[in-house]
Amino acid sequence: MDEQRDSRGARSHDKKHGDPIAFAENLPALVPSDAWIARTREFGIELEAREIELLGKYLAALMDVNTRTNLTAIRDAEQAWDRHIFDALTLVGVLQELPESDGRRKVIDVGSGGGLPGVPLAIVMGDVDFVLLDATKKKTDFIARCAQWLGLENLSVINGRAEGVGQDKAHRGMYDGAMARAVGKVAMIAELTVPMVKVGGLVVLTKGEQAEEELKQAKKALHMLHTHHVGTVETPTGRVVVLEKQRTTPRMYPRRDGEPKRSPLGVSDTGRR
Repeated sequence: MDEQRDSRGARSHDKKHGDPIAFAENLPALVPSDAWIARTREFGIELEAREIELLGKYLAALMDVNTRTNLTAIRDAEQAWDRHIFDALTLVGVLQELPESDGRRKVIDVGSGGGLPGVPLAIVMGDVDFVLLDATKKKTDFIARCAQWLGLENLSVINGRAEGVGQDKAHRGMYDGAMARAVGKVAMIAELTVPMVKVGGLVVLTKGEQAEEELKQAKKALHMLHTHHVGTVETPTGRVVVLEKQRTTPRMYPRRDGEPKRSPLGVSDTGRR
């Protein structure tokens, strides 16, 4: 497994050198609307001016690089403030419920893509260490550059597949929490995330309208993984499914690369249609 942890040491690159994920260090921060600020306050999140600036700088880099390589389907900055940044911030309350560790709490973001929800959460939750995992190197390289540019010392990056990381003793059972957004259905993503979490830790999944149906479909998978559903939190942008790990994950999980997606645990062929 190849691993990258250069979020504190990556150098910026000039776009004219032909690097599609480069962005200018003087890129101005995008500014959210007053309505967006009010919405976050209504949800119970009070952001400091410095946090808003960093969120705006990250979003500016994401939008800029996205004109040259595909990091997100959203092209409009106003939409991105809602569907990316605000959506990520809806996880703050749940993550604050993570069990206390001996030291700093540690969360892994599985399938982070261009850094969502991990980067916004690292900006506003400085007391939590975030590890962002993705299999696409250009995406992890982009995240690492953003982390260095924004000075996020509580964020590191891994380029690799969740199946391999979940079997690596350096990561298996080492996290207080895991999260995933738009990676796959509950039965599949549970197999990729639960093995990385400590017993008693939480898996936080950002889902949509099909959350309850996916949970019913995943009932057998959760039993096989020794975890259970402890609640679903309704948010203005969707539903947050919360799983709690009850016992050590059986050694066979996660299975080999691609298997969790091709053949989700406990889901029959009929159930996948």
